Amino acid sequence: MSKEMIKPQVKKVLLIGAMFLLSLIMLFPFMLMLSTSLKSGAELMEPAFRIIPKVWMFDNYRIAMQTGNWSLYFWNSFVVTGLSVLISLVINSTAGYAFARLKFKGRDFLFMVALVGMMVPQQVSMVPLFTILRKIPLVGGNDWFGNGGHGFINSYWGMILPYIGGAFGVFLFRQFFMNFPSSLDDAAKIDGLGRIKAFYYIYMPLSLPVFATLAALKTTQVWSEYIWPLIITQTDAMKTVQLALTVFRTENEVHWNLLMAATAVITLPLIAVFLGAQKYFVEGIASTGMK
Repeated sequence: MSKEMIKPQVKKVLLIGAMFLLSLIMLFPFMLMLSTSLKSGAELMEPAFRIIPKVWMFDNYRIAMQTGNWSLYFWNSFVVTGLSVLISLVINSTAGYAFARLKFKGRDFLFMVALVGMMVPQQVSMVPLFTILRKIPLVGGNDWFGNGGHGFINSYWGMILPYIGGAFGVFLFRQFFMNFPSSLDDAAKIDGLGRIKAFYYIYMPLSLPVFATLAALKTTQVWSEYIWPLIITQTDAMKTVQLALTVFRTENEVHWNLLMAATAVITLPLIAVFLGAQKYFVEGIASTGMK
């Protein structure tokens, strides 16, 4: 066998080996979570570490789901995540379409202003955002001046509103819509379609990969959020699944096996979303020109 034939084979083997090793590194936290969720409390206290449990404690999942009102926690998370994703897709897609296909004064400047939002850490805006949501007039017992009540504090909308915008989604749709030739707009005009109908009947069906990509990313962001729900909610009835994980932590100890069991369960919706959207996810990122 010639050297010219050996070199590509060696490169292929090394590439597969590197990808396999990288996959193991990325999967290790998930494997550790599953392993911990299936161990007993006594085994977790042992100094020797083993990835495979001595005794498979599947009962940990039942105990974890019976600790707290998980049906309510899941309902809260589904409502907040579902509405956040739905409203975000509407706002980001229409804004991206406007920045890409419409010509108006100050368009590029407004787009640059929107991109500045990507550079501001979320933690910086939390206190002003909390104050704004508490001072919304005529909401939550507030008067015309935003006083006397609690506004959107401890409500679904208080958790939803911060996620319905986002410069990243606008950028994603704008980059995608800019790939279409101007002749597509001319054809829509000839067919008697206005801007709204052209967006609905032409651009929306073609942008399904971008919709799926942003939906998957936004679902992960909202479902996994911990800090903002912790700040904006005040009662157990408004807890999301991430906040509910604190029930396994007491002043004296943390029930790691039950905590990991509950974590594994609340991860399942995210896995389902990405499995369903993976066909469009890579296509959506590639079509926007992002790396």
